Formats: sequence, C-alpha cells, structure tokens
Amino acid sequence: MEKYAQRGVSAGKEEVHEAVKNLNHGLYPKSFCKIYPDFLADDADWVNVMSSDGSGTKAILAYLYWRETGDVSVWEGIAQDAIVMNLDDLICVGATDRFLYTSIINRNKNLIPGEVISALIQGSQKFFDSLAAHGISVNFLGGETADLGDCVRSITVDGSMVTRMKKSELILTKNIQPGNVIVGLASYGKATYEAECNSGISSNGLTSARHDVLSKYYAEQFPQSFDAAIDASLVYSGSKRMTEALEGTPLNIGKALLSPTRTFAPVIKQLLAELPGSINALVNCTGGAQTKVLHYIENLRIIKDNLLPVPPVFQLIQSESGTDWREMYKVLNCGTRMEVYTSEQHTDGIINTAKSFGIDAQVIGRVEAADKAEVVVRSQHGEFTYN
Repeated sequence: MEKYAQRGVSAGKEEVHEAVKNLNHGLYPKSFCKIYPDFLADDADWVNVMSSDGSGTKAILAYLYWRETGDVSVWEGIAQDAIVMNLDDLICVGATDRFLYTSIINRNKNLIPGEVISALIQGSQKFFDSLAAHGISVNFLGGETADLGDCVRSITVDGSMVTRMKKSELILTKNIQPGNVIVGLASYGKATYEAECNSGISSNGLTSARHDVLSKYYAEQFPQSFDAAIDASLVYSGSKRMTEALEGTPLNIGKALLSPTRTFAPVIKQLLAELPGSINALVNCTGGAQTKVLHYIENLRIIKDNLLPVPPVFQLIQSESGTDWREMYKVLNCGTRMEVYTSEQHTDGIINTAKSFGIDAQVIGRVEAADKAEVVVRSQHGEFTYN
C-alpha cells in the first residue's frame, strides 16, 4: 500500500468518485468543473459553474510554523491556498472574471486565537485586491467561521466559488483529441504577480510532505497535529526542522512547504484573449497530480515525456521519504501544474505569454488514440504508466 494511503489519504479519491457516480453531473459530465444550466437567470445561453475546495492539511503546516516562529503572516498564504484551489479549477472551464467567494473556517478555539482568523480574512481580501489588478474580480461574500473543538484538532480553511458565464465560452476536457500537444506551466519560481519565490508545492500531497520531511520533534511538541491512529513509523519520519534552509532556494523548509498555491488566472485570462477558440482543454494538476487528466478522458493516451524540472522541494520530499517516483508523480505536481491542450501551431504563443509573467513553460507531451484512458510519464526517474 502507498504511504499516502497508509496515512489515511487518497490521491485518486476513488471512494468519493464511487459515492457520487449516480448523482447529476451537470451538462458536461467530463468537464473539469461541474457546469449546470443557468438556474440564477434561466438563460439558455449561459451556465452556472461552481467549485468547493480548500487548503487541506497545509493548514497544519501553517499551525506548526506559526507556533514555532510566531510568524502569523503565514496564515495569509493559507487563505490564498483555499481561494486558488477553487479559482484555478474554474479557469479550467474558461471562467476568468466576476466570481463570488465564500470562506468556511472551522477551528479549535483553544489552539487558534482571533489573530489567526483575522490574518485569514485579511489575507483573503489582500489576494482578491491583487487579482483585481489583472482584471479578475472576486466579490468576497464572507462565510462561516465555527468553533468546533470536538471535531477539529487545529483548523480547516475551505471555500466555495461560483460564477456565471456564456455557454459559448466554455472550455471542455471532452475536446482533448489525438494530435493535441500539451504545454505545461511551472508551479515554481517567481511570477511577476507574486511577492516572493514559490517552491511549487501548491496544496496537494502535504500530508506526505509534512510527515516525510519533518522530524519527530513535531510529534513530541504538537501531538494535536496528527491522527493518533496512524502507524508511529509514518508520523513525522523525516529529519528536518522547518527553520532549516532549503538548498537551491531562498526559502527555509517551512516557507517552501507553505508557498502559497500559485494562481494561473492572469496567464489564462490573457491566453484566452490572445488565442480565442485555440485551446482545447485546461487541466489543473492538483489532486492526482500528473494523473489528474485520467478523470476526464476515454480512449486516449497522454504521453508526458518532457516535464519541467523537478524543483528542490520535491527532491527534498523524495530523498527524505525514499518514496518511489511512480507515487511522487501521482501525489505531487513535481513542478508542472497547469496543462494547456492545444494544436502545435499555438505552442510558441502560449509559452511566450507564460514567460511574460515570469512563469517557465514548455511542450511537455502529446495525446494519442488508445484502447483505454492512460497516462504515461517518461522522465529521468523512469517510465510509469497509470490507468
């Protein structure tokens, strides 16, 4: 069994997909987000699109770092994580403006004081203000903050985002086809709209990253930060402290693991304006990482044989844990997060636009016809097939 599963987490969320398989999956069941008829205005030419997601166990890393260093500002990044995990899923269907967002925060009040809640709320508005500078408007509707000490060990930070858009402007994964090439956008580095270097970690695989990298010190000092039912050998089994430097970056290990999830919204908004009708699909490689696209395809083989370099934070996780690279590519984005499926003649324009925002990009693979859905990753670490 993969260590990710042994820690009580599923990269593929198979049980969730099984539980919802008989529900109404909207107008386009294979779309990246759920898309429904325009219930709000009852206009046949428009649709409603919604996403619900959150920062996951990354909030526990913020708790540890804040307790160890006193730096309350790390909670602003957690607010951004919860927002971007929704926003960047919505941009994958072509939505780029006029969003509504509500936050859902559950805390153990005995451990999480008001200053943390304030940092989360103010951090949300700060991020929305930065998006507005790129023509992406989000109306912050507030939300729910509940004190649930009996349910929550420390804090959970989640949210929901909705928008209304023209049906004619939708981008659908059903349009992925043989002959498409895939341009990958990097999760790491420093985009022009980011305040500091981003490790590329995003908000997936943090359960493994936290336990594989950090030392037993954190189990001893903060027993509220893990599930006591997990095998002790899998709890904080690494050798590092959060305040140690991460070689090859200007970040310490804590800040690298807490790098706010990068939004690609400014880039995608510009691409859609520059190349209308030229993008077949967009895939945000979050849950499921390099295998994410498997949820949306049939009878296609996705070959990824030129992924972007694996940045230092993922190399650290792999070396500390000894995790097989097959599992690494399934759980962590490993440096390549947003995928643009398009025709070959558009690749240079997409790459140049991404680079104008300070984001590395390159052709990472292609699409072939096949008897079943599968992803093939070929890298210096080996060749892995997922289906």
